[in-house]
Amino acid sequence: MSRLLCLILALACGLFAAPVCAAPADTGDALLLIASGRFPDIEKGVALLARSGDARTQAIIEALRDGRLAVAADKRVVIEGANGGWSDAATGEALAEAPPSPKAVRLNNRIRRAVEAALGALTLMAPDAAARRQAAEAVFRSRDATALATLDEAIAREEVAGIRRLMGEARAAILLGDAGASDLQKIEAVDILVTRADQDALALLRAAAAQGSPTVREAAEGAITAVERRLAVLSMLQNVWYGLSLGSVLLLAAIGLAITFGVMGIINMAHGEMVMIGAYTTFVIQELARTHAPGLFDWTLPLAIPMAFLVAALVGVAIERGIIRHLYGRPLETLLATWGVSLILQQTVRSLFGPTNREVGAPSYMAGAFDLGGLTITYGRLWIIVFSFAVFSALIVALKATSFGLKIRAVTQNRRMAASMGIRTPWVDTMAFALGSGIAGVAGVALSQIDNVSPNLGQSYIVDSFMVVVFGGVGNLWGTLVSALTLGIANKFLEPFAGAVLGKILLLVFLILFIQKRPRGLFALRGRAVEA
Repeated sequence: MSRLLCLILALACGLFAAPVCAAPADTGDALLLIASGRFPDIEKGVALLARSGDARTQAIIEALRDGRLAVAADKRVVIEGANGGWSDAATGEALAEAPPSPKAVRLNNRIRRAVEAALGALTLMAPDAAARRQAAEAVFRSRDATALATLDEAIAREEVAGIRRLMGEARAAILLGDAGASDLQKIEAVDILVTRADQDALALLRAAAAQGSPTVREAAEGAITAVERRLAVLSMLQNVWYGLSLGSVLLLAAIGLAITFGVMGIINMAHGEMVMIGAYTTFVIQELARTHAPGLFDWTLPLAIPMAFLVAALVGVAIERGIIRHLYGRPLETLLATWGVSLILQQTVRSLFGPTNREVGAPSYMAGAFDLGGLTITYGRLWIIVFSFAVFSALIVALKATSFGLKIRAVTQNRRMAASMGIRTPWVDTMAFALGSGIAGVAGVALSQIDNVSPNLGQSYIVDSFMVVVFGGVGNLWGTLVSALTLGIANKFLEPFAGAVLGKILLLVFLILFIQKRPRGLFALRGRAVEA
């Protein structure tokens, strides 16, 4: 009797233990489809895996995505591990030896989309919020109807409002393309996609308007109009942002020129080379950091700002003391002399660093971008705008609240009267030229992040800098600010219609006509010398 009982128990254990070791039926059927090697069957197998609920499903699909899923000669589906070992996809058990003649499962674009959708559905309820967000976006792009049940469950459990909204948009995208969905469901999906209001939503709405019932078509057409209107507004705001970004660059390049031109009346054609010197100073500091202190790379730009100011200011002092001082009152000769200096500086840089572009890297806090209400804001451009306004504010404070700034303003308004009051105008000229050159060097630090660092860097900005200074009013810093931002925004609005080159030509023609009416610019300086 006891022997019979033991036999029955052994048979029961064998019957119940076998299914535990074997793969679930859905997983087994899915692997058979994948092993067939036919693209439609592989796609069906991926969808079946996603619905199986097997704990090994994600590992199998990830192996398929990464090219590590293979079919052996004995028709077993196997997974290649990261360390070179192999395991059985059906059971998850490691193989003692390599399978015979494994051939990787082939993929095409349809299967890749199915894999992306399956992985998205599997991670919709992951504990990590970032993973759930990415999964919702993946399901939105794939619009795989097999993920709908998982998506409904994930929406019911989701506590983060932003992720729940993305999941709702993914569900709406699926329903809008589902032939089995009712008109009421599709109209609700249209209402949800209107709030997304991007190019992806617009494409879905246009497809619904072309293929849906009259009721759905009417709702989709109204939504298309609303989305197109919002996208037009966003495009305009994006152009304003790009214009502010360009304007901040022009402000940095022109603000130093506004000082030297306003105080000394010097047309300094070498001003662009001061910008170039600042950019190359940044390059040298980064090279030293890469070679001797890689851990300090993120600090190279803060270190480059004072160094670029100092180097460019010293070069400016040498130019003013050695050449410009002997040419006051002769504007044409000064223009030619500074143009010659610019050529000398360019050739010197070519001899030292070569004629090719030099790489200046971006620190970690200037990399990447973020979305703000549909606008794409890059951290690099944002930092440059903040930096430009910081430099402008510091310069305003220096000119308004220091003795040196008072002397500069006095010389700018009436040189003879300032000299009669005991101000050493030659010293003010030298220091003003050094200040303007130093600020140009600081501009080079910023421009190194958005432009090629080459010997010709300054030539790209010298004409624009003069346009900004003349348009805003010679020697007027507030005029320079308004002029730089105005020309930057105008340039970005003209580029889509006229192109970059023709847009700049149109701005130049406008500036010539404007100067004919207002020779002193937008904000003319007032003083006894000017009034005379």
